[in-house]
Amino acid sequence: MTKMKLLVTISVAALVAAAAARTQLSAFSLAQDPGVRGGGAGAGGPLTGLTTGELAYFQAGHDQFTEVEGLSVGLGPRFNLDSCGGCHSQPATGGTSPAVNPQVAAATLNGALNTVPSFVRPDGPIREARFRYRLDGSGLDGGVHALFVISGRDDGDANARGCGIRQENFDALMFVPFANVRNIIFRIPTPVFGAGLIEQIPDTAIRANAQAHAAQKLALGIGGRAHVFNFNGNDGTIARFGWKAQNKSLLLFAGEAYNVEMGITNEIFQTERDETPGCQPVTQPNNITATDGSDSPVGISDIEKFAFFMRFLAPPQPSPDTPGGAASIARGRGLFTTVGCALCHTPTLQTGTTTVGALNRQHVHLFSDLLLHHMGPGLADGINQGQAQGDEFRTAPLWGLGQRLFFLHDGRTANVVAAIMAHSSVTAYQPLFVIGSEANAVVARFRALPPSEQQDVVNFLRSL
Repeated sequence: MTKMKLLVTISVAALVAAAAARTQLSAFSLAQDPGVRGGGAGAGGPLTGLTTGELAYFQAGHDQFTEVEGLSVGLGPRFNLDSCGGCHSQPATGGTSPAVNPQVAAATLNGALNTVPSFVRPDGPIREARFRYRLDGSGLDGGVHALFVISGRDDGDANARGCGIRQENFDALMFVPFANVRNIIFRIPTPVFGAGLIEQIPDTAIRANAQAHAAQKLALGIGGRAHVFNFNGNDGTIARFGWKAQNKSLLLFAGEAYNVEMGITNEIFQTERDETPGCQPVTQPNNITATDGSDSPVGISDIEKFAFFMRFLAPPQPSPDTPGGAASIARGRGLFTTVGCALCHTPTLQTGTTTVGALNRQHVHLFSDLLLHHMGPGLADGINQGQAQGDEFRTAPLWGLGQRLFFLHDGRTANVVAAIMAHSSVTAYQPLFVIGSEANAVVARFRALPPSEQQDVVNFLRSL
């Protein structure tokens, strides 16, 4: 049996077993997700304590983050959406997928010749698509395949009517051509609230936290490792942004997203992903820092503006009493620790010393250890990024969870209880998936709680 066919066989078995396990698990919980917490967003504003100059950079970044990009600034030739703020808008700018998916309208805006794939729905979530395998059967792919093209689009000040590239037929490519195996996997936007605080957590703090409570973690089968994500081998520091902690810094995160999600080249990613002649309305790179004497922050590049906005963006504020009341939330927080959730979703880390006073030695209530963990075949996407394997994901920060609409890396559920259950996954199918989910024992503990205590945990999570 070839390596490719072996991978396909393993994937089928893993997905069938994981689906059966999820069906079985669903019967163990009587807790109900109360849904998205109402009230004000409690998010989207700047950090407290920023200087006048820092606020100016935050505002300039916010304005650029929410701007809708067009052909005249380099959108495309292939893209997923035309605005950072479009992806990161729930419950406020900097968040995640909104209730109404802007990708549907962007697909055919100004005459663009795109068909909306079946997995991109008007009621969300916003999705990017990655292929697990190359279509010729030669091995793994893993890259982002942009959903839309600029062909036929006319923005008035620039047009792509001479661009002849075609959109990939995603519905036809949903499965590996030579076997009935799911080939396309999805990712949804990660919130960037409080990202500057996360950026300033020292590596030593992350490593020390990884070693804390070692006996408890060992007993529950919890591991975790820092993602030392570096291409040239000269750095060796811990990456922390993205679903697989694939990006080290906010500037790198911004530069990659500008290029991959909008097709706009910049000072970090200067080469077009599709260099087809006739599909380049503006010169490359599309956006760089102005060197003509313009005053900052006006003159800095877009990706620097994005990075400043995210760096100075305040974390979301939890509710003390909604949903379920203060007493239920307090009980839920205690149970969150008792059953072991807090061993990965670390409630608080601390920033180090920095010249930005608002970021200096701050408590960061992110509910994440920022480590990679094996989540088993049920959540595995089969995509390797850097050293992160196909079933490894960064512990997602939980702050702001109370107002999120979609959960897990692919947005497969809008229900918190279903998301908890999906963390449990059977141990099997080497070598594609090395082990089962590190959360299995913790989820089992959650299932063993009386329904009222399960509800307290869910209420606590929705209070964040």
